[in-house]
Amino acid sequence: MEALLPGLSLLLVLLAAGWGNGVGAAWAMSPGGCKHVQSTADCTGRWLSSVPGNLQGDIEELLLNDNTIRVLGHGSLLPYPQLKHLSLSKNRLNLIEPGTFLGSQGLHVLSLADNLLFTNYSQTAAALSALPALRILDLSGNCLTEDMLSVLLLNLPSLESLSVARNAIMRLDSSVFTNLTQLLELNLEKNYIFEIDQAFEGLQKLQRLNIAYNYMPCIVDFGLTQLKVLNVSHNIIEWFLAFESDDLFELEVLDLSHNRLLFFPVLPRQSKLHSLLLKDNEMTFYQRLPNGTSLADVTVQFLIIDGNSTNITTVNLWDEVCYSNLSSLRLLDMSQNQFWYLPEGFLAKMPSLTHLKLNQNCLETFQLSEEDPLAMLTDLDLSQNQLFNLSTNRLRVLPAEVFTYTRKITTVDLSRNRLDLCPQPALASEVESPPCVDIRGIETLSRLYLAGCGLQGLDGQPFRGTSLTHLDLSDNQQALSGDPGWLQDLAATLRVLSLRNTSLSSAVVDFSTLQSLAALDLSGNSLSALPASLSAVKLRSLDLRDNCLPDLPTDVARTPLARSLQELYLSRNPYNCCTLGWWESLQRVEQLRVPDGRELTCSYDSRTLSARALPETVLRACRWKVANMALLYLVLALPTCLTLLVAFAVVFLMLKQKLLKMLKSRCGASSPY
Repeated sequence: MEALLPGLSLLLVLLAAGWGNGVGAAWAMSPGGCKHVQSTADCTGRWLSSVPGNLQGDIEELLLNDNTIRVLGHGSLLPYPQLKHLSLSKNRLNLIEPGTFLGSQGLHVLSLADNLLFTNYSQTAAALSALPALRILDLSGNCLTEDMLSVLLLNLPSLESLSVARNAIMRLDSSVFTNLTQLLELNLEKNYIFEIDQAFEGLQKLQRLNIAYNYMPCIVDFGLTQLKVLNVSHNIIEWFLAFESDDLFELEVLDLSHNRLLFFPVLPRQSKLHSLLLKDNEMTFYQRLPNGTSLADVTVQFLIIDGNSTNITTVNLWDEVCYSNLSSLRLLDMSQNQFWYLPEGFLAKMPSLTHLKLNQNCLETFQLSEEDPLAMLTDLDLSQNQLFNLSTNRLRVLPAEVFTYTRKITTVDLSRNRLDLCPQPALASEVESPPCVDIRGIETLSRLYLAGCGLQGLDGQPFRGTSLTHLDLSDNQQALSGDPGWLQDLAATLRVLSLRNTSLSSAVVDFSTLQSLAALDLSGNSLSALPASLSAVKLRSLDLRDNCLPDLPTDVARTPLARSLQELYLSRNPYNCCTLGWWESLQRVEQLRVPDGRELTCSYDSRTLSARALPETVLRACRWKVANMALLYLVLALPTCLTLLVAFAVVFLMLKQKLLKMLKSRCGASSPY
């Protein structure tokens, strides 16, 4: 130990002097245990009860998160006049004394999240009022009510970003954010807000507003024209009605997902909306009802009495015409609702649409006409459209022309719908083919998901003319019952193929032609042996879980497959503990990773054991078993060999005289020497 002390002292001296051309300057440890990186002092998680006073005086950023500081005294920050960023989140802070920030006039960012500021909020408000340059303030998780918040924000006109998430705010009115004229971003998520009364009218520069995870029942007369992003997801909203005006709204992203919307939202007539998120609501269209009733021609009359004048106005009970300009909309997510049809011309309002999600609805049909030209569509998700009524609401037919007007479609998800794929076009003399989905000739289509569609064979080249790179046929028990020649059409492009739970047996599919294949899922099948055609395919990922494999080929580690594999799943197969030589050889393959290796088990004498740590008794028994089998084969073969030898000898002795006479007769008399 004494021999080490001089060297250690020398190292500390060198670090303090900045030895190594900046090593000490880039990272150093203060006496209080704080790390210094350039102009930042990181004192996170040091169990500090106060601000350390022995840090470098020129620091600009001080991180004091996750400590036990209760009070920020008026002299705590005086040693650091250049401070611009101060973070005190996750402490026990209940008081910031007035005058604390008098020496920190340049402070731009202040995080006070997850503290106890509700206890002395008026004194803390007096301290905050001395920050004329404060731009970003985080007061999340402080049990603040709206009244406390209005006091804390009273003298902070320079704020540009404010977070008051995870507090106890219930109602907002115009008095809360009165002086925040420069505010650009406001986060109010995870409070208890159920009413907002003109709280944002004075925030003329507000661009991003987050009110997610609250209890808002509706939004009526939405008129924040300057807002760009509005997140009101995870509320209980049943209505969203924008203010009827021809003014241009700057709104680009509207998130109304996870609410209780009954109707498609009434959006601003003119906006820059490019993302509309309506997932997980209760919306449907009502002009045509599932029982066949139509509300298209049903009208109601309103009697309007104004002074001495009386007017009767007749209007349609239900009008599905969308009056909003949605020409810039690129993403529309209407998944997990109750739509069972789309109104005629509904998608015509969205010529720029690239992503359309209609999965988990009640859609019975999905039709596109020439009036709905989705030329920019790249991602279409129609999966799981039998969610609410399994008996009738199943997406059975996509019209033959459905993809005619989607010239850029790249992804189609039809999973969990009872569908068939169209085969080769029938000849004129043949009977008309049953309804099917035709994806042939879609050159841009690269990803196709058909899991759980009940496919009955894939005859007739259903993928001809496509360039699929990802194909999911999982959970289709009869998908491989027909001619497997469909693989030939995808041999040059297919990179990811899922045949999980398709009743695959070892000899059904020839994978040798799929030289571009990188990932293959064969889990959940009945494979009793590794398909021989796989040995030459240079896969990167292979899933063999939940099959009937007793072992793999002993030379599997020397095949091109093993040399290219990076990820291999093997668990939940009935491996034989005495034939695990292949497993030992695979473990020596450098680049290969087996994520479920710890779950790999094998069977021995009616016991299930971990293949990673077989008991020595089992290994010894397996060696004896192999030796005994060899001895058994020898014992079985020896009598057979002896019998053959004796039989040969008997036959030879019986025919010896005849053979000698035959030789003499053929060779003639002997020649003299």
